[in-house]
Amino acid sequence: MEGHVEASTAWLLTSAALVLLMTPGLAFFYGGMVRAKSVLNMLMMCFGAMGLVGVLWVVYGYSTAYGTDVAGLVGNPFDHLGLSGLMTPEGDPTAGTVDVAFQAMFAIITTALIAGAVADRMRFGSWLLFAGLWVTLVYFPVAHWVWGDGGWIDELGALDFAGGTAVHVNAGAAALGLVLVLGKRVGWPSEPMKPHNLPFVMLGAGLLWFGWFGFNAGSAYAADGVAGIAFVNTVTATCAAMLAWLLAERLRDGRATSLGAASGVVAGLVAITPACAYVDTWGALVVGAVAGALCALAVGLKYRLGFDDSLDVVGVHLVGGLVGTVLLGFVATSSVVGEDGSDGLFYGGGAGLLGVQVLSVVAVMAYSALVAAVLGLLVKVLTGGRVSHDAEISGIDEAEHAESAYDFAGARGGRAASVGTGASTVVARRLEESTS
Repeated sequence: MEGHVEASTAWLLTSAALVLLMTPGLAFFYGGMVRAKSVLNMLMMCFGAMGLVGVLWVVYGYSTAYGTDVAGLVGNPFDHLGLSGLMTPEGDPTAGTVDVAFQAMFAIITTALIAGAVADRMRFGSWLLFAGLWVTLVYFPVAHWVWGDGGWIDELGALDFAGGTAVHVNAGAAALGLVLVLGKRVGWPSEPMKPHNLPFVMLGAGLLWFGWFGFNAGSAYAADGVAGIAFVNTVTATCAAMLAWLLAERLRDGRATSLGAASGVVAGLVAITPACAYVDTWGALVVGAVAGALCALAVGLKYRLGFDDSLDVVGVHLVGGLVGTVLLGFVATSSVVGEDGSDGLFYGGGAGLLGVQVLSVVAVMAYSALVAAVLGLLVKVLTGGRVSHDAEISGIDEAEHAESAYDFAGARGGRAASVGTGASTVVARRLEESTS
């Protein structure tokens, strides 16, 4: 028994570190998708979420999510204020300090996901204020609803193994509420706003995929067969989603792109998150393929509906989370982990599970979007919310952080000096053309 606890502790600590790596991976994924003048701000928004949410989590966040239930809506924030009663080596660590560490990473990345929707235009201080309020009023309570002892969604019997509802639908809905309040970027959608560094995007997607094994398999809370099932299904669905996205691109646009491959990977990871321990191989393939195709189509909705979700948080995370969570009502099977009442329609179950899954995502989506919109309005009143028109045109990196990611002027000067006076003008012109 002691050896089992030690193995589970080691696996959960490793998984926590993997999930933490996902946020820097997300920073690169998002950072490559923005324009060169915005990349540092995008990185800072993700890293800023790490610092802020990490502090709030240990002060009152963990207790709000996992403290003694209050009416099925929230945990008692005073149960473990400042982690009181938890900072001890005795007892089962997977239910104490190790659990605190593991779940902290979920709170961090869920908040950071929202940042991609408001890229290029939200002030850094405004973002931190919004993030702190949102994680307090939305993420901590919703985590209790879904995973807390006595949470109302958990009591309904809804399935969410690793965060399709609590993480992805939650963040995607918040992104939608916030962008509707914050408004569109200057020049959108008439001006092209292409990713400035696709290798960054691919690197970020790779880091996310790597860290996601801690996200999904770590949610088994043990180094056991359930973790293995979650791991294999995460691979399976993600591969299927990437191929489905590329096929959709090929049919729609005539080309399969690196951005599409990276986005398909993330869409698959999102969709399999709630389902990874509740489906068999065929279910994982269905979840991945459907998510890849639907998310590829959904990212274009912002142009039809007129909301400026800069980096497609709504199209990938909200839609992907909805797909994975709702499809459990069809493809979940108790033959995988043996939980009673976890058979979907395709495996002999009734419509009850499907109804519970739909209710859970609709409730989380409505609550998160509404509160995010209200908080967005509050932040606009208190801080202005977004940078000035001129700052947005010249670049949010310089305006907010007095830095730039790429020293083009220095590079031109250095190259010109090294080749002599006669060639300096030509070199400078070529460098300017390559970076324009």
